[in-house]
Amino acid sequence: MKIAIIGASGFIGSRLTEWLHLREKAVVKPVVRSFSSLARLAKFDLNWSIASADDEEVLTAALRGCDVVVQAVMGQLNLIEESIAPTYKACVNAKVKRLVYLSSASVHGQNPPSATDEKSILVDTQSIAYNNCKVRAERLLQKLAKNGETEIVILRPGIVFGPRDRWVSGIVQDLSNQQGFVVAGGRGFCNSIYVDNLCYAIWLAATKPDIDKETFLVGDAEVITWHDLTCLIAEYLQLPLNQIWDVPPPTRHLSWKDRVSGMRGHWATQQFLPLIPATVKRYARHAMELAPTADPNSTWDLPYVAAPIPSLEIAELHQCRTKLPHAKASKILGYSPIVTFSDGLRRTLEWNDWSGFR
Repeated sequence: MKIAIIGASGFIGSRLTEWLHLREKAVVKPVVRSFSSLARLAKFDLNWSIASADDEEVLTAALRGCDVVVQAVMGQLNLIEESIAPTYKACVNAKVKRLVYLSSASVHGQNPPSATDEKSILVDTQSIAYNNCKVRAERLLQKLAKNGETEIVILRPGIVFGPRDRWVSGIVQDLSNQQGFVVAGGRGFCNSIYVDNLCYAIWLAATKPDIDKETFLVGDAEVITWHDLTCLIAEYLQLPLNQIWDVPPPTRHLSWKDRVSGMRGHWATQQFLPLIPATVKRYARHAMELAPTADPNSTWDLPYVAAPIPSLEIAELHQCRTKLPHAKASKILGYSPIVTFSDGLRRTLEWNDWSGFR
């Protein structure tokens, strides 16, 4: 089997390339945006291609001869949606049998209601722009696949961690700077998935027959809270647990600046922006930079605040009341995590030590 990975230079894409190639699961074809993106993958003798995920013609040429394509593109919000149609059409043009699309459990929100599963209704009016972009991307892909010849399978992983990640590495850095924290006790569930478990799920999604247009939540088996995760990392670093801040959720409402920034990723905004003269856009950006961000008398913007202030995304995650299930993936794909949470965390922290990241 020949598998092309669009976004092969990213955290997930690069590990998937290694995982498939070193285990001789498939002939892997990395597809990246630029030559500089090949730096990490150059150690392997692979038939790579340079192509942007939103360039249908170049992608078509890159994907010819491939059986399966994995879309693991990261980047700006607008690319999440803008890459869907070109990627799917390129797969059809190149006669690719199946496209595995990496979505996100964030389509359900960072703090979804109990009993959330793959059948839950998705909305694109959430407070976090990334979630909305992923929801709209899924909808567009499903619409395109109704009449397309290429099969689609959608995976929704949660918090993907492992060597070179941003989650565990971020907590390590915060703790090392005495800024490690949990929100409201960190009692919310961390819907984690170690990157090798995700690679295994992708392999199953690429090879399992009769799963066209199916969607799967995938995650680790263990029930872990954000408090558990933060304390385990602190103990590994031999740092006292009493240095971990317990901060309240932010009470600040989204400002007009936050809302404008969130709207930039909307497909309608992206269609409209090219029509606005560059001079007008330049003046608009300048006006936003000069505008006050908050009431000058508000305690929110104190000149110095010792405790860390969590983002809306982190606050919601730390209060997540739902452990997302992967029962459907287990039943239909035969998915079962191949690496335990504790082993995955150990590998990640040991890599941080080896790389000198602190």
